Amino acid sequence: MADRSIDHGSTPGPDPRPETAHRRKPEPCVRLVPVFSGLSSAQQAEVARFARPITVGAGQRVVRAGSSAPRLFVIHAGRVKVTRTSEAGHETVLRVLGPGEVVGETSFLTGVPAENDVTAVEPGRLCRFDHRDLAALLGRFPDIGVGMLRALATRLSSTEQLLAALTSSDVGARIAGYLLDLPATRSASGTATVHLPVTKKDVARHLGTSPETLSRRLAEFERAGLIRVLGGRNIAIADPAGLAERARS
Repeated sequence: MADRSIDHGSTPGPDPRPETAHRRKPEPCVRLVPVFSGLSSAQQAEVARFARPITVGAGQRVVRAGSSAPRLFVIHAGRVKVTRTSEAGHETVLRVLGPGEVVGETSFLTGVPAENDVTAVEPGRLCRFDHRDLAALLGRFPDIGVGMLRALATRLSSTEQLLAALTSSDVGARIAGYLLDLPATRSASGTATVHLPVTKKDVARHLGTSPETLSRRLAEFERAGLIRVLGGRNIAIADPAGLAERARS
């Protein structure tokens, strides 16, 4: 089977026409991502010279665990999942990342091979920065490093919260809390609807349970009037206060 991973091979240096950089708008992934938000427009345009826009298909691997070529990836459109597989072959979904978020900064900062796989869960667009180019940019624009550290600190906090939930709450409470933490859209009546960013199988892996248990708990929540399971991985939060109470139980 052909390798669908994009985490291999060499890439060229920056845009060979640097004299045009000041006239070009920065790549959207440079303008919108918090890591680069502390830079001026001119500095963002300079950074954009080193960004390699790539497209990915659903199921395409972006980073392979063990890769020794550190790269920073910025998600512009679509979502990717970060997973770790145990020696026994059990896959755990650590997090799901969307537009404006980055992956690969840990390997870049520490110099160690990637510990996790990163796979696209839907078609998307990313920007890639190679280690050599990004290291040079950090020397010129220290604010990039500050942004990377902030992203790591936020991720560490989220990981600690998840670990606390996994060790101190039952599965139902974890699922309720997960639903409440998802971004929501509101209908004209004010009802909030959330969209599962990945399949139920991957949500279950993220929450440390099985797909069957997840489905049973969602059905229980629906019978209790807390949620309404809609089509296309959409879930309406019918009783936010009741669901919050379930998350605390």
